[in-house]
Amino acid sequence: MKVSMKVNGTGMSGEVEGRTLLVEFLRGGLGLTGTHVGCDTSQCGACVVHVNGEAVKACTMFAAEADGAEVTTIEGMANADGSLSTIQQAFQDHHGLQCGFCTPGMVMSAAALLKENPKPTEAQVREYLEGNLCRCTGYHNIVKAIMAASGQAVEMTAAG
Repeated sequence: MKVSMKVNGTGMSGEVEGRTLLVEFLRGGLGLTGTHVGCDTSQCGACVVHVNGEAVKACTMFAAEADGAEVTTIEGMANADGSLSTIQQAFQDHHGLQCGFCTPGMVMSAAALLKENPKPTEAQVREYLEGNLCRCTGYHNIVKAIMAASGQAVEMTAAG
């Protein structure tokens, strides 16, 4: 079947089988490989994208379900001039990444959180990220980066 959607502001379309996952269509069909496949079971969050402004794990959604939707991937998060977005810059400044595999999903989740709650507490950030797994960082610097992107102090509690 043919699917069409606006991806990162550009109309795109392609042929998919009914069982094709959105993450497969983005990566294989459109060549947008920034969205990662980590677990195929909806547990790791590496595949988070925004569909019609909502954070979605792209491994849990069929491409056909996104037909007609507006999809934003990590490739669409940069500023119009190509510079890093506030969230991306905060991840770089506060070393909120190590191997980088989970980073696209973390950035996309962080953007969704800050859209919902522009000034979250540290506890709210940690709770929101429960659906995203990172094997490298221990989350401390990811939380610091999100707090910084929200314009808040980066001081962390002893439990953080």
